[in-house]
Amino acid sequence: MSQGGITEFILLGLTDDPELNTVLFVLFLLIYLITVVGNLWVIIVVLVSAQLHSPKNFFLSQLAFLDFCYSSVFIPKMLVNYLAGQKAISYRGCLLQYSFVSLFLTTECFLLAAMAYDRYLAICRPLHYKGLMTTTSCIHLVTVSYLLGCAHSLTHLTGLLGLSFCGPNVLNHYFCDISLLFRLSCSDTQYNKALFIVLSGTTSVATFLIVVSSYLGILLTIRSAAGRQKAFSTCASHLLGVTIFYGSLIFTYLQPDNPSSLTQAQVASVFYTIVIPVLNPLIYSLMNKDVKSALRRAMQRKLFA
Repeated sequence: MSQGGITEFILLGLTDDPELNTVLFVLFLLIYLITVVGNLWVIIVVLVSAQLHSPKNFFLSQLAFLDFCYSSVFIPKMLVNYLAGQKAISYRGCLLQYSFVSLFLTTECFLLAAMAYDRYLAICRPLHYKGLMTTTSCIHLVTVSYLLGCAHSLTHLTGLLGLSFCGPNVLNHYFCDISLLFRLSCSDTQYNKALFIVLSGTTSVATFLIVVSSYLGILLTIRSAAGRQKAFSTCASHLLGVTIFYGSLIFTYLQPDNPSSLTQAQVASVFYTIVIPVLNPLIYSLMNKDVKSALRRAMQRKLFA
Protein backbone atom coordinates (compact mmCIF):
# COMPACT_ATOMS: atom_id res chain seq x y z
CA MET A 1 0.00 0.00 0.00
CA SER A 2 1.24 3.50 -0.85
CA GLN A 3 1.57 6.26 1.71
CA GLY A 4 -1.68 7.78 0.47
CA GLY A 5 -3.70 4.56 0.72
CA ILE A 6 -3.71 3.46 -2.93
CA THR A 7 -3.39 -0.33 -3.19
CA GLU A 8 -3.58 -0.72 -6.96
CA PHE A 9 -3.47 1.16 -10.26
CA ILE A 10 -5.66 0.76 -13.32
CA LEU A 11 -3.83 0.40 -16.65
CA LEU A 12 -6.11 1.62 -19.44
CA GLY A 13 -3.93 0.18 -22.21
CA LEU A 14 -3.81 1.54 -25.74
CA THR A 15 -7.57 1.62 -26.34
CA ASP A 16 -10.91 0.88 -24.67
CA ASP A 17 -12.49 -0.51 -27.87
CA PRO A 18 -13.26 -4.24 -27.20
CA GLU A 19 -12.89 -5.25 -30.86
CA LEU A 20 -9.61 -3.39 -31.22
CA ASN A 21 -8.39 -4.92 -27.97
CA THR A 22 -8.89 -8.37 -29.51
CA VAL A 23 -6.82 -7.36 -32.53
CA LEU A 24 -4.12 -5.91 -30.27
CA PHE A 25 -4.06 -9.07 -28.18
CA VAL A 26 -3.39 -11.24 -31.24
CA LEU A 27 -0.84 -8.76 -32.62
CA PHE A 28 1.12 -8.37 -29.38
CA LEU A 29 0.98 -12.10 -28.67
CA LEU A 30 2.52 -12.76 -32.08
CA ILE A 31 5.14 -10.05 -31.55
CA TYR A 32 6.00 -11.41 -28.11
CA LEU A 33 6.38 -14.97 -29.39
CA ILE A 34 8.67 -13.76 -32.19
CA THR A 35 10.63 -11.70 -29.65
CA VAL A 36 11.09 -14.65 -27.30
CA VAL A 37 12.00 -17.14 -30.03
CA GLY A 38 14.28 -14.69 -31.87
CA ASN A 39 16.24 -13.55 -28.85
CA LEU A 40 16.50 -17.00 -27.24
CA TRP A 41 17.68 -18.35 -30.58
CA VAL A 42 20.49 -15.76 -30.66
CA ILE A 43 21.51 -16.63 -27.09
CA ILE A 44 21.54 -20.39 -27.73
CA VAL A 45 23.35 -20.18 -31.08
CA VAL A 46 26.10 -17.97 -29.62
CA LEU A 47 26.37 -20.21 -26.55
CA VAL A 48 26.68 -23.57 -28.34
CA SER A 49 28.70 -22.49 -31.41
CA ALA A 50 32.42 -22.36 -30.65
CA GLN A 51 33.10 -20.18 -33.70
CA LEU A 52 30.80 -17.51 -32.28
CA HIS A 53 32.74 -17.13 -29.03
CA SER A 54 33.99 -13.62 -29.81
CA PRO A 55 33.46 -10.23 -28.12
CA LYS A 56 31.05 -9.10 -30.84
CA ASN A 57 28.79 -12.11 -30.44
CA PHE A 58 29.11 -12.10 -26.65
CA PHE A 59 27.68 -8.57 -26.62
CA LEU A 60 25.02 -9.65 -29.12
CA SER A 61 23.88 -12.46 -26.81
CA GLN A 62 23.73 -10.02 -23.90
CA LEU A 63 21.60 -7.63 -25.97
CA ALA A 64 19.26 -10.51 -26.84
CA PHE A 65 18.99 -11.40 -23.15
CA LEU A 66 18.10 -7.81 -22.23
CA ASP A 67 15.47 -7.57 -24.97
CA PHE A 68 13.94 -10.85 -23.83
CA CYS A 69 13.90 -9.70 -20.20
CA TYR A 70 12.39 -6.25 -20.53
CA SER A 71 9.73 -7.29 -23.04
CA SER A 72 8.79 -10.08 -20.59
CA VAL A 73 8.38 -7.59 -17.75
CA PHE A 74 5.16 -6.06 -19.09
CA ILE A 75 3.92 -7.79 -22.28
CA PRO A 76 2.60 -10.94 -20.50
CA LYS A 77 0.73 -8.72 -18.03
CA MET A 78 -0.65 -6.66 -20.90
CA LEU A 79 -1.80 -9.82 -22.71
CA VAL A 80 -3.53 -11.08 -19.56
CA ASN A 81 -5.30 -7.73 -19.23
CA TYR A 82 -6.52 -7.92 -22.83
CA LEU A 83 -7.65 -11.53 -22.44
CA ALA A 84 -9.35 -11.27 -19.04
CA GLY A 85 -10.56 -7.69 -19.29
CA GLN A 86 -8.72 -7.02 -16.05
CA LYS A 87 -6.78 -3.77 -15.93
CA ALA A 88 -5.61 -3.62 -12.32
CA ILE A 89 -2.03 -3.93 -11.13
CA SER A 90 -1.03 -3.79 -7.49
CA TYR A 91 0.89 -0.83 -6.09
CA ARG A 92 3.97 -2.97 -5.44
CA GLY A 93 3.61 -4.72 -8.78
CA CYS A 94 3.47 -1.37 -10.55
CA LEU A 95 6.63 -0.04 -8.92
CA LEU A 96 8.46 -3.32 -9.53
CA GLN A 97 7.37 -3.34 -13.17
CA TYR A 98 8.72 0.16 -13.72
CA SER A 99 11.94 -0.67 -11.83
CA PHE A 100 12.72 -3.68 -14.02
CA VAL A 101 11.83 -1.82 -17.24
CA SER A 102 14.12 1.01 -16.12
CA LEU A 103 16.89 -1.45 -15.21
CA PHE A 104 16.86 -3.27 -18.54
CA LEU A 105 16.41 -0.16 -20.71
CA THR A 106 19.23 1.72 -18.99
CA THR A 107 21.51 -1.31 -19.16
CA GLU A 108 20.74 -1.62 -22.87
CA CYS A 109 21.79 1.99 -23.45
CA PHE A 110 25.22 1.29 -22.00
CA LEU A 111 25.48 -2.08 -23.74
CA LEU A 112 24.76 -0.50 -27.14
CA ALA A 113 27.58 1.96 -26.46
CA ALA A 114 29.91 -0.93 -25.56
CA MET A 115 28.94 -2.79 -28.74
CA ALA A 116 29.65 0.25 -30.91
CA TYR A 117 33.00 0.81 -29.19
CA ASP A 118 33.88 -2.86 -29.73
CA ARG A 119 33.24 -2.50 -33.47
CA TYR A 120 35.32 0.69 -33.56
CA LEU A 121 38.29 -1.07 -31.95
CA ALA A 122 37.94 -4.14 -34.20
CA ILE A 123 37.94 -2.11 -37.42
CA CYS A 124 39.98 0.99 -36.58
CA ARG A 125 42.48 -0.50 -34.10
CA PRO A 126 42.87 -4.10 -35.31
CA LEU A 127 46.43 -4.51 -34.00
CA HIS A 128 45.39 -3.57 -30.47
CA TYR A 129 41.94 -5.18 -30.54
CA LYS A 130 42.75 -8.57 -29.00
CA GLY A 131 44.76 -6.96 -26.25
CA LEU A 132 42.06 -4.42 -25.41
CA MET A 133 38.89 -6.46 -25.87
CA THR A 134 39.73 -9.54 -23.82
CA THR A 135 37.17 -11.85 -22.23
CA THR A 136 37.74 -10.07 -18.93
CA SER A 137 37.21 -6.67 -20.57
CA CYS A 138 33.94 -7.83 -22.12
CA ILE A 139 32.66 -9.16 -18.81
CA HIS A 140 33.66 -5.92 -17.09
CA LEU A 141 31.82 -3.80 -19.68
CA VAL A 142 28.65 -5.86 -19.32
CA THR A 143 28.91 -5.87 -15.53
CA VAL A 144 29.35 -2.09 -15.40
CA SER A 145 26.35 -1.69 -17.72
CA TYR A 146 24.19 -3.72 -15.33
CA LEU A 147 25.51 -1.90 -12.27
CA LEU A 148 24.73 1.48 -13.82
CA GLY A 149 21.29 0.19 -14.81
CA CYS A 150 20.68 -0.99 -11.24
CA ALA A 151 21.83 2.33 -9.80
CA HIS A 152 19.53 4.24 -12.17
CA SER A 153 16.55 2.00 -11.39
CA LEU A 154 17.06 1.96 -7.60
CA THR A 155 17.44 5.74 -7.50
CA HIS A 156 14.03 6.26 -9.08
CA LEU A 157 12.42 3.42 -7.12
CA THR A 158 13.57 5.04 -3.87
CA GLY A 159 12.06 8.33 -5.02
CA LEU A 160 8.75 6.68 -5.95
CA LEU A 161 8.54 4.91 -2.58
CA GLY A 162 8.71 8.31 -0.90
CA LEU A 163 5.70 9.66 -2.82
CA SER A 164 2.08 9.53 -1.67
CA PHE A 165 -0.72 8.40 -3.98
CA CYS A 166 -4.12 9.54 -2.74
CA GLY A 167 -6.15 9.04 -5.92
CA PRO A 168 -7.10 8.88 -8.74
CA ASN A 169 -5.28 5.68 -9.60
CA VAL A 170 -5.82 5.45 -13.37
CA LEU A 171 -2.76 5.24 -15.66
CA ASN A 172 -3.47 5.96 -19.31
CA HIS A 173 -0.83 3.51 -20.49
CA TYR A 174 -0.12 -0.20 -20.97
CA PHE A 175 2.63 -0.31 -18.35
CA CYS A 176 3.61 1.65 -15.24
CA ASP A 177 5.41 4.65 -16.67
CA ILE A 178 7.20 6.92 -14.20
CA SER A 179 6.04 10.17 -15.79
CA LEU A 180 2.40 9.15 -15.27
CA LEU A 181 3.11 8.08 -11.70
CA PHE A 182 4.49 11.56 -11.05
CA ARG A 183 1.21 13.04 -12.33
CA LEU A 184 -0.89 10.83 -10.04
CA SER A 185 1.11 11.55 -6.91
CA CYS A 186 -0.30 13.98 -4.36
CA SER A 187 3.25 14.77 -3.17
CA ASP A 188 5.59 17.43 -4.49
CA THR A 189 7.38 15.71 -7.39
CA GLN A 190 9.52 18.58 -8.68
CA TYR A 191 12.74 17.09 -7.29
CA ASN A 192 11.86 13.61 -8.61
CA LYS A 193 11.08 14.98 -12.06
CA ALA A 194 14.29 17.00 -12.21
CA LEU A 195 16.36 14.01 -11.09
CA PHE A 196 14.68 11.77 -13.65
CA ILE A 197 15.31 14.23 -16.49
CA VAL A 198 18.96 14.74 -15.51
CA LEU A 199 19.80 11.04 -15.06
CA SER A 200 17.83 9.74 -18.04
CA GLY A 201 18.86 12.62 -20.28
CA THR A 202 22.54 12.25 -19.42
CA THR A 203 22.44 8.49 -19.94
CA SER A 204 20.59 8.69 -23.26
CA VAL A 205 22.64 11.52 -24.76
CA ALA A 206 26.04 10.24 -23.57
CA THR A 207 25.55 6.67 -24.78
CA PHE A 208 23.97 7.82 -28.05
CA LEU A 209 26.97 10.07 -28.76
CA ILE A 210 29.34 7.16 -28.09
CA VAL A 211 27.41 4.98 -30.55
CA VAL A 212 27.26 7.63 -33.28
CA SER A 213 30.89 8.74 -32.88
CA SER A 214 32.08 5.10 -32.97
CA TYR A 215 30.28 4.36 -36.23
CA LEU A 216 31.35 7.67 -37.76
CA GLY A 217 34.92 6.85 -36.77
CA ILE A 218 34.61 3.53 -38.58
CA LEU A 219 33.33 5.15 -41.77
CA LEU A 220 36.02 7.84 -41.72
CA THR A 221 38.83 5.37 -41.05
CA ILE A 222 38.10 3.01 -43.95
CA ARG A 223 39.75 4.29 -47.13
CA SER A 224 38.68 1.89 -49.86
CA ALA A 225 35.34 2.43 -51.58
CA ALA A 226 34.40 -1.26 -51.32
CA GLY A 227 35.31 -1.42 -47.65
CA ARG A 228 33.47 1.79 -46.89
CA GLN A 229 30.36 0.55 -48.71
CA LYS A 230 30.42 -2.72 -46.76
CA ALA A 231 30.94 -0.88 -43.48
CA PHE A 232 28.22 1.63 -44.34
CA SER A 233 25.64 -1.11 -44.97
CA THR A 234 26.40 -2.65 -41.57
CA CYS A 235 26.61 0.65 -39.70
CA ALA A 236 23.43 1.95 -41.35
CA SER A 237 21.38 -1.03 -40.16
CA HIS A 238 22.78 -0.71 -36.63
CA LEU A 239 22.20 3.04 -36.59
CA LEU A 240 18.63 2.49 -37.77
CA GLY A 241 17.89 0.33 -34.74
CA VAL A 242 19.73 2.70 -32.41
CA THR A 243 17.92 5.74 -33.83
CA ILE A 244 14.50 4.12 -33.37
CA PHE A 245 15.42 3.10 -29.82
CA TYR A 246 16.87 6.43 -28.69
CA GLY A 247 14.54 8.58 -30.79
CA SER A 248 11.37 7.05 -29.37
CA LEU A 249 12.85 6.99 -25.86
CA ILE A 250 13.81 10.68 -25.90
CA PHE A 251 10.59 11.72 -27.67
CA THR A 252 8.51 9.95 -25.02
CA TYR A 253 9.98 11.83 -22.08
CA LEU A 254 10.46 15.27 -23.65
CA GLN A 255 6.79 15.79 -24.50
CA PRO A 256 4.97 18.81 -22.99
CA ASP A 257 2.41 18.08 -20.30
CA ASN A 258 -0.90 18.03 -22.22
CA PRO A 259 -3.42 15.32 -23.28
CA SER A 260 -2.41 15.18 -26.95
CA SER A 261 1.27 14.79 -26.09
CA LEU A 262 0.42 11.92 -23.73
CA THR A 263 -1.14 10.00 -26.63
CA GLN A 264 1.89 10.70 -28.83
CA ALA A 265 4.26 9.60 -26.07
CA GLN A 266 2.25 6.41 -25.58
CA VAL A 267 2.53 5.56 -29.27
CA ALA A 268 6.26 6.40 -29.27
CA SER A 269 6.85 4.14 -26.29
CA VAL A 270 5.56 1.19 -28.34
CA PHE A 271 8.71 1.46 -30.46
CA TYR A 272 11.30 1.19 -27.69
CA THR A 273 9.34 -1.29 -25.56
CA ILE A 274 7.80 -3.62 -28.17
CA VAL A 275 9.22 -2.99 -31.65
CA ILE A 276 12.94 -2.81 -30.82
CA PRO A 277 13.12 -6.18 -28.97
CA VAL A 278 11.70 -7.94 -32.03
CA LEU A 279 13.86 -5.96 -34.49
CA ASN A 280 17.24 -6.30 -32.77
CA PRO A 281 17.74 -10.01 -33.58
CA LEU A 282 17.00 -9.20 -37.23
CA ILE A 283 19.20 -6.10 -37.36
CA TYR A 284 22.22 -7.54 -35.58
CA SER A 285 21.98 -11.21 -36.56
CA LEU A 286 21.02 -11.08 -40.25
CA MET A 287 23.93 -8.69 -40.86
CA ASN A 288 26.29 -11.07 -39.00
CA LYS A 289 27.82 -13.64 -41.36
CA ASP A 290 29.10 -15.81 -38.50
CA VAL A 291 25.66 -16.08 -36.92
CA LYS A 292 24.00 -16.83 -40.26
CA SER A 293 26.51 -19.56 -41.10
CA ALA A 294 26.11 -21.10 -37.64
CA LEU A 295 22.35 -21.17 -38.13
CA ARG A 296 22.76 -22.73 -41.56
CA ARG A 297 24.99 -25.48 -40.18
CA ALA A 298 22.58 -26.14 -37.31
CA MET A 299 19.66 -26.48 -39.73
CA GLN A 300 21.64 -28.80 -42.00
CA ARG A 301 22.59 -31.04 -39.06
CA LYS A 302 18.93 -31.20 -38.03
CA LEU A 303 17.74 -31.99 -41.56
CA PHE A 304 20.29 -34.74 -42.17
CA ALA A 305 20.36 -36.20 -38.67
